[in-house]
Amino acid sequence: MGAVLILSVYVWAFWAFFVSPTAFRWQALYGDRKYPDGYEIQGIDISHYQGEIEWNMVKNATINHCPIRFVLIKATEGASIVDENFRENFYQAREHGFIRGAYHFWSRRSPAESQARFFLQNVALDEGDLPPILDVEHKAKTQSVEDFQHEILTWLDIMEKTYGVKPIIYTYLNFKEKYLSDERFRDYPFWIAHYYVEEMKYTGEWKFWQHTDAGRLPGIEGEVDFNVYNGSFYDLQKLCLQDD
Repeated sequence: MGAVLILSVYVWAFWAFFVSPTAFRWQALYGDRKYPDGYEIQGIDISHYQGEIEWNMVKNATINHCPIRFVLIKATEGASIVDENFRENFYQAREHGFIRGAYHFWSRRSPAESQARFFLQNVALDEGDLPPILDVEHKAKTQSVEDFQHEILTWLDIMEKTYGVKPIIYTYLNFKEKYLSDERFRDYPFWIAHYYVEEMKYTGEWKFWQHTDAGRLPGIEGEVDFNVYNGSFYDLQKLCLQDD
């Protein structure tokens, strides 16, 4: 009986401290097949990690029985890296009728202004494209929150002055709540990463929800991120850049 009791305590402790806190990630081993209900506007985000894409197959694919409406594409990183598949992906997305967006991956190693100028040098957004997107997931440990927020706002301000609209901010839920909930970020459209849950836990306003990093689609080898838009297709079109 003593051995059984010890084993039971060991199993409980292992589950409570090692398995349970990360159990949601185990779903990625099989792909997250239970997608959130109530959203008709589906999309994906891609980079060179998805390799060469069969765009005709993606165009005819569905997610949760809905057509794919938008594609968000990695463009640049820091002040010196252009995603090797960006130009091809960006061109093909529009050619195949998707609303497209281009995102910049924030680097802790380069000043905000240098990163913004680099993005603008390599990305030409047109009417019908989504506003510039900033993917921010990291803060330097030695940087104060105030300085970090100032840098992020500098990048966003340069984009807004260039295109005349608020850029979109991508981040994951905990990072948003910890570093990007200042009043100054309130009016920006948010794209939130929050995986393997049936509903978005963030209570603020958001536009896009990246709900899994383990999606599967014909035309793409391996896994791809799935997203939904929080609104109608008309709303999504209105979010895009307009001809003045």
